Amino acid sequence: MDHSEASSLASLPLKETLASLPPLSSSSSDLRAQTRKEIQSNPNIPILVALDDDPTGTQTCHDIHVLTIWSIDALTNEFNITKPGSGFFILTNSRALHPPAARALMVEICQNLKQAAAAAGKTFEVVLRGDSTLRGHFPIEPEAVEEVLGKSDAWILAPFFLQGGRYTINNVHYVAEGITLVPAGDTPFAKDATFGYKNSDLRDWVVEKSKGTIVRERVRSLNLNDIRAGGAEKIGEILMGSARGSVIIANSAAEEDMDVIILGILKASAQGKKFLFRSGAAFVSARLGISPIPPISGKQLHLDPSRGGLIIAGSYVPKTTAQLEALMQRSGNRLLAIELDVNKLLESPEQAEQELQHALSVAESELTKPQDVLVMTSRKLIVGADEANSLDIGATVARALVSFLVRLKAKPRYVIAKGGITSSDMATKGLNMKRAMIVGQAAAGVPLWRCDEPTCKHPGLPYVIFPGNVGSEETLFEVVDRWRV
Repeated sequence: MDHSEASSLASLPLKETLASLPPLSSSSSDLRAQTRKEIQSNPNIPILVALDDDPTGTQTCHDIHVLTIWSIDALTNEFNITKPGSGFFILTNSRALHPPAARALMVEICQNLKQAAAAAGKTFEVVLRGDSTLRGHFPIEPEAVEEVLGKSDAWILAPFFLQGGRYTINNVHYVAEGITLVPAGDTPFAKDATFGYKNSDLRDWVVEKSKGTIVRERVRSLNLNDIRAGGAEKIGEILMGSARGSVIIANSAAEEDMDVIILGILKASAQGKKFLFRSGAAFVSARLGISPIPPISGKQLHLDPSRGGLIIAGSYVPKTTAQLEALMQRSGNRLLAIELDVNKLLESPEQAEQELQHALSVAESELTKPQDVLVMTSRKLIVGADEANSLDIGATVARALVSFLVRLKAKPRYVIAKGGITSSDMATKGLNMKRAMIVGQAAAGVPLWRCDEPTCKHPGLPYVIFPGNVGSEETLFEVVDRWRV
């Protein structure tokens, strides 16, 4: 399928399109509770391990752990304390890696999981939590998982994520932009220098990403009519009847659709079907039976009034740039912005060091007053000659931001990290987090973590993972403003 053909899908009006879909079943209001009941009453349901290719996948969960390490000891400990049917995240950050390294990492983690689960006497299944706008290593990662854990009966592809405005309707994946549903292949995400794609119809996307090794005939779907009219029984039947080696598209336009799919999956799993999941964030909370809670306020966090908050931004997507502009304009003198010039960071180690020294000296003095500080990379995106080169430039910039946080002596009131790769590196390398609690969300789709371990640079510090592509232009400002003391 060429690009002109791939782009021929029309944008749709959001409200009218959702209104035109089959009605949700009248029994759909207590589905999440049904899932919880199912999980709690069945000791044979495996533990769900979410391998997250960047830290934003925790954006619909609360009160479960995320690990940033995967030693057999750490995993055995986690399996021991995790109830059957519940789960935990492992932050792999594989989206920041080149394909061979991402593949090797999946193999290593799955080998360790296998050993740890055996030691703890637990069973588990894997969900590869990836980007809801379809960027990431596919099909390399699911293939690597199967190499270690054995073949699944089917892969289930579920990128729906309501809080980010990602809907899958008639097998086409859409991104809501204002009042319009735009086919994902026509958004800036599809032009990603490393993970770009052309197709919005997920059947064609699977063929495109697999370079034709997965043929279209192998791709099946759970359509909204079956989900909404037939319910979990019907979904269970379809899954039981699907040919081994299928890739199954999970259409979803509401949280309830995902809940029905989960209940159908649990039915099929109970009859011996084995699945591997590639999903957005909504799938994980639905599968774990986690109901949403309101965003966490500054008051709930008992923030230290004598210190400034620190916002670190490395993401380049247009939405982040717009959010940073709104933050700076609306904060006025309550926020001090420091810009790191990316050209200088790339030019030479000496130039990079000079940029960092300046940022550190300013931030040190301001954060000890209750002055909020924004440290951001210059906004002109610099891309390399090819996908690999672009990834390397991103890595250099990320290293500079990590170096800033490692060397910063002042303890901020909180840290907000903007962008997936940025927030992963800040958590693992900047703050030395190895195991954190997902407290909830700072805003819809914006995860809030807390690491209480003594090895963490600032135990108990509220840490916000702010995805590059979530929220309105005002959302970043609203979080910073709500958390002002």
